[in-house]
Amino acid sequence: MNQDARRNLEDLLDREIEAARLLSTTLAAERGALTGTAPEAVQQKAAEKIHLLDMIERLERERQAVCAHSGLDDVPKVGGIVSERWRALMELMAGCRAANEVNGYIIHVRQNQIRQLLDLVRGATTVTYGPHGKTFGRALRALARA
Repeated sequence: MNQDARRNLEDLLDREIEAARLLSTTLAAERGALTGTAPEAVQQKAAEKIHLLDMIERLERERQAVCAHSGLDDVPKVGGIVSERWRALMELMAGCRAANEVNGYIIHVRQNQIRQLLDLVRGATTVTYGPHGKTFGRALRALARA
């Protein structure tokens, strides 16, 4: 790999690392918004997350093109600074993946809570446990009628 391609690859990895750091920060803010009471904040953080993911995807395509043009099939094989940056990027992205999964879990829990509340308002049958631990459905009186 020639020096220009190496510098270009290092630059691309630096930009990907910066985007991944921003994504990590955004995911943490999204988690805060998801546990808060401002739906506008959730929408804003989700939009930021999508923008950053698009940026990372674009940078990744550029990186792949530089590697293909240089006849390189695997970044870690380059060694040195490039390999260190690659490892740093992979660690950041793994953290982002974990944070995104936590946020997805929070969304899932919130959806179930809303579904249960709507069922309660609509008077749907709820599943409860009897004294012997067996489940049974019990119809509730609707709190509101349309």
